[in-house]
Amino acid sequence: MLAELTIENLGVIPRATTELSTGLTVLTGETGAGKTMVVTGLRLLTGGRADASRIRNGATKAVVEGRFLAGSHSADIVEEAGGEPDENGEFIASRTVSSNGRSRAHLGGRSVPAATLASFSQGLLTIHGQNDQLRLRSPEQQREALDRYAQLDLEEYRAAYQQWRELERDLRRRTQSRRELAQEADRLEFALKEIDEVDPQPGEETELLALVRRLQDVDSLREQATTALAAIDGAEAFGETDEADPASTLLGRAASALTGDPVLEELGQRLDAITSSLGEITAELGAFLSELPTDPEALEKALQRQYQLKSLTRKYAPDIEGVIAWRDKAREKLSRMDTSTEALAELKKKTQAAYRCVHTQGEKLSKERHRAATELGASVSEELHGLAMPKAQLIVDIHKGEPGPYGLDEVSLLLAANPEAPARPLDAAASGGELSRVMLALEVVLAGVSPGTTLVFDEVDAGVGGRAAMEIGKRLSRLAQHNQVIAVTHLPQVAAYADTHLHVAKDDTVTSEVQSLTGQRRVEELARMLAGLVDATGLAHAAELLERAQEFSRAPSPLGEENAQ
Repeated sequence: MLAELTIENLGVIPRATTELSTGLTVLTGETGAGKTMVVTGLRLLTGGRADASRIRNGATKAVVEGRFLAGSHSADIVEEAGGEPDENGEFIASRTVSSNGRSRAHLGGRSVPAATLASFSQGLLTIHGQNDQLRLRSPEQQREALDRYAQLDLEEYRAAYQQWRELERDLRRRTQSRRELAQEADRLEFALKEIDEVDPQPGEETELLALVRRLQDVDSLREQATTALAAIDGAEAFGETDEADPASTLLGRAASALTGDPVLEELGQRLDAITSSLGEITAELGAFLSELPTDPEALEKALQRQYQLKSLTRKYAPDIEGVIAWRDKAREKLSRMDTSTEALAELKKKTQAAYRCVHTQGEKLSKERHRAATELGASVSEELHGLAMPKAQLIVDIHKGEPGPYGLDEVSLLLAANPEAPARPLDAAASGGELSRVMLALEVVLAGVSPGTTLVFDEVDAGVGGRAAMEIGKRLSRLAQHNQVIAVTHLPQVAAYADTHLHVAKDDTVTSEVQSLTGQRRVEELARMLAGLVDATGLAHAAELLERAQEFSRAPSPLGEENAQ
């Protein structure tokens, strides 16, 4: 549900904020006052196309903000986007359109793509206008209307369809490009064999480089370590003789001599610590010497290994990690390129099984659609009888086609002027006004299976008058018992049924504002809409119209009861 709408610098509206309640809300006003800007703003909140030409003259940007009470699905979308509700538990969605044509969207306090707004508003807000009536003529929209009524769950079918399509594409690719795939498989097998023979390891390239450098300097390193170790522990450690005492002996002797005085003893303790550290250094030097390569061919082996790795990096990737990644991808690709007769036969068997699964799931959908089609056609026809189309019949025609993303069925809405007349497609059988009534009747019926949404009707009563206008008002009123309904209208017969009457008025300049009308001001607006003049007669007619409409709106009787009388 939409709780509040704020518009800034959109069309002729500099700024307007209106709280929206449950029930039926109508927007009225003179032509050009800016009523459609409210609908334009709502379309922006549903992720619609941003149009810089809609920005008010002299302004640099237009802003639309809506506060929504959302269900769990929409709340999950906000959470996934990193947004959160405000202190009232409402979700704020906004859209800013700059004069350079760029737009920005926010949801729950976070910047999001416009597509996220579309996902958020889906199921919350549905807009019906002239363009939407044209879309109703498309087979896709007609199938979607039937599926909404039947409350179909397409998840299992879509999964089966996706698996079949993937298998079918793979089979076609392998069959049509068998020779090319076989040649590609040979190239991949040769490359994999070459890489596997070398068997490169992660990080080996860096380790090998350090090893080669050490091997090239091994004699110098051994001499340096040996000289240092001899100076610390003496030449005897290497089986040689030297008259001079080593450093460890001299340090021990010095430490032993420092006694008899606190200062000297403290210095002796420090020499002991140095002696201990020197022992650790001696151990590490010994380990270093023991680890130095002694194989005279080690350097040649390392250089040869380095050459093998470089031969791979020249062909497959800039470094060994890249070569290993290339090898893994090549193995996976090769596993899917088996073009042997046995492999193709197995893949064909899997594809046929997947196709049968698609048909099984599709037949389930078809049964549900056929069951719902009769009910939907009858319910919409009944609504049309109350909308000044007393003999019209809506027929939901289903005929089987090839498997597609939504099943095996092709759905068409057909309209017959009377039971004896042939049923024809909507685009050929319905005028603009009739199409508006078909859309309204459909929405009334669909609202019975999916209540709790916000429905916006932008002049769907165009081309309608008289009794049909009264019936449209009644249906919108009943529709608003379980949904929030917002309608832009020129017809007083429709406006009289509203729970909330908003008036868009333009002043002497090019500025419009949105006002809520109650009491006498509402009667005056209805009188203006009835006759164009606000006189005693017009006011009397408007007051009578409003009273009768409000009596109907307050009545708890279900929709359609009036038609049975």
